[in-house]
Amino acid sequence: MTLMQKFLGAAATLALTAGAALADPALVYDLGGKFDKSFNEAAFNGAERFAKETGGAYKDIEMQSEAQREQALRRFAEAGFNPVVTTGFSFSTPIANIAKDYPDTKFVTIDGFVDPAEHPNVLSVLFSEHEGSYLVGMMAAMASKSGTVGFVGGMDIPLIRKFACGYAQGVKAVNPDATVISNMTGTTPSAWNDPVKGSELTQAQISQGADVVYAAAGGTGLGVLQTAADQGILSIGVDSNQNYLHPGKVLTSMLKRVDNAVFNAMSAGADLQTGVMVLGLKEEGVGYALDDNNAALVTEEMKAAVDAARDKIIAGEIAVHDYTSDDTCPALTF
Repeated sequence: MTLMQKFLGAAATLALTAGAALADPALVYDLGGKFDKSFNEAAFNGAERFAKETGGAYKDIEMQSEAQREQALRRFAEAGFNPVVTTGFSFSTPIANIAKDYPDTKFVTIDGFVDPAEHPNVLSVLFSEHEGSYLVGMMAAMASKSGTVGFVGGMDIPLIRKFACGYAQGVKAVNPDATVISNMTGTTPSAWNDPVKGSELTQAQISQGADVVYAAAGGTGLGVLQTAADQGILSIGVDSNQNYLHPGKVLTSMLKRVDNAVFNAMSAGADLQTGVMVLGLKEEGVGYALDDNNAALVTEEMKAAVDAARDKIIAGEIAVHDYTSDDTCPALTF
């Protein structure tokens, strides 16, 4: 019996003894681990904030394989946890498979999509990653001395191409002649947790002249940031604020407020409003990170230009193309 099976069995037993009065929220992380310093860790930080600010409790669990997704969802629902929050698009299908079996349980898929007409007890939380990536792309182009910048994605899926496409558009807005090199780590979920491959891809991009590299690859990105710092070029973090990992070497981080999504869902509890929620620059769902760790790298000129673009995107004066709308990118060829 695995550790997960023991935990899930214990959770079910707890429900039988404590009854539905539990009604605590639960959080299921995607592959890559709770402490990936990126996407999953942002979710964890939101859950911790919920516990600290409300005095509430929650249960969480890390996936070890694809096969465990549906099992974890069923066990948490049967144990009376509500809502059950998940991170990563790969939970969309498992949630769709089981949501009707637990009509009184609210499920949340962050980065996934479940048809609200078919599953009224599910909230799909999506982000406008292309908008935030556009801003850090501008910063990359302004910081680059070579005119060549890089992008390292995790699993090659439309969502990550959405990051890359927004980034390339921001780069080209500043320097139409810039070169954007884009590589994906792999085509399976293991691509989220392969820092060695991330390092190799970064080295290859540096050899092609890249002096700023943006990582949107979960735990794989740690290898990107480390190698960039070691080789004396700048990197851009993602999801969480990763500026602190290599102070003075990380130009900025494209913030994706997964922490807020988790905090808000857990705080709402069983009263959570379901459906589809999209968080962009206007909703402060995405943005860029500026703190003491990167303040010396971001000039007033850079900040002014990026903030002006942010305002124009919100106002509709700048339209950032969303790769997932038609599977094309005007600024980058995949």
